Amino acid sequence: MTTIAAECTPASRITRSLLGYGVLAGPFYIVVSLAQAFTRTGFDLSRHEWSLLETGPRGWIQSANLIITGLMVIACAIGVGRAIPSKWGARLLAVYGLGAVGAGFFTADPMLGFPAGTPDGPPVAPSLHGTLHIVTAGIGFLAMIAACFVLARHLPAGAWRIATRTVGVLFLAGFAGVASGGGSAALNIAFTLAIVIVWTWLALVARHLYKNA
Repeated sequence: MTTIAAECTPASRITRSLLGYGVLAGPFYIVVSLAQAFTRTGFDLSRHEWSLLETGPRGWIQSANLIITGLMVIACAIGVGRAIPSKWGARLLAVYGLGAVGAGFFTADPMLGFPAGTPDGPPVAPSLHGTLHIVTAGIGFLAMIAACFVLARHLPAGAWRIATRTVGVLFLAGFAGVASGGGSAALNIAFTLAIVIVWTWLALVARHLYKNA
């Protein structure tokens, strides 16, 4: 009876509500991004990063997607900080959320032929908002990579810790590859897969903590 009472406390309900955003954030971001990727003329999943969906007439949709998703990650980070004794893990996760919000506010520059009419290749003179997009997103990615290794220590030994560290390594490799790939299709696809993996991991971790909050 003591365990049941503890699970029904107001504090536990708040923690679970916050962690629930971590379960929703990844699927929300992926579905909204893919819906645009398959309907925006000229967008090529093998060449273009999802951030480029911020450009063009309907770019506001992806900007809003990044901001809303980032806010959900920040809410989840607060829940993580309440659920486990890993303040740095929660803070790093929150930085990842802030990076997404920043990437939404500071839109990416058109490049690689998207949107239609844009010259193929990187922008000749990156704009201020395009530069800030790269900086804020990059800081967020590095924070998430670090969060994987920090949070691994507070998850159950065995498969959870191995998987969490593996996700950190894969995300680091994907980010490093796309940062140096210059529009390479293989590296862009690898980075996209790394994004999907990290969002899946976050949803699973949030769900695990939700069930034990």
